[in-house]
Amino acid sequence: MLELEDVFKHYRGSGEQVHAVDGLTLRVDAGEMVAVHGPSGSGKTTLLLMIAALLAPDGGAIRYDGRDLASLSERQTSEYQLRDVGFIYQRFRLAPRVSALDNAARKLLVGGVRRREAQARAKPWLERVGLGERIGHVPAEMSGGECQRVAIARVLACEPRLILADEPTGNLDSTRGREIVQLLRSIARERNAAVVLVTHDLAALEIADRSYALRDGKLSGAGAYV
Repeated sequence: MLELEDVFKHYRGSGEQVHAVDGLTLRVDAGEMVAVHGPSGSGKTTLLLMIAALLAPDGGAIRYDGRDLASLSERQTSEYQLRDVGFIYQRFRLAPRVSALDNAARKLLVGGVRRREAQARAKPWLERVGLGERIGHVPAEMSGGECQRVAIARVLACEPRLILADEPTGNLDSTRGREIVQLLRSIARERNAAVVLVTHDLAALEIADRSYALRDGKLSGAGAYV
């Protein structure tokens, strides 16, 4: 489903060139969860942003279902981001005065789904992430971990075929974090979706089908994070 071939992304900072992603090659199949581990600044978020077509690589190819993302028109890129990709950000990006239910339904609403239907599709996912009793609460009435789970439900409600998760357990305790990673793994199987997870959480890596270390813009082989 997802192929990266010899992908590069370099930045210039503090008088030197930073190789955020440096000749990276990776394949992720439908129904599979791949985890990437590495220290801060190792290029993990840059990698996800390029896969989401939110950042263009300097070289190489990123293909989704055989289509090179660089060849997509502006409209096709928007459709890809809206219909195919679900991005779980480190920061929640929730509307502050909107209930958990409407926040979880937000991307569906942007996609043109009627409010009642969007809420009906979002509610089961809020329940699945343990927020069935909190659907009427606004972000200020919830903990950071609860807000993170609303953001995860917002992605899952759209049933994307490609899920990109940037430190999704960063605001969760170890038990809830493991539950969320297991849920993402289950979604990959149930929906035949591909999941790319970047994380500092070693326990999360054990749940993934494959895991890699990313250091200095390069991937090391599966299991190399230990």
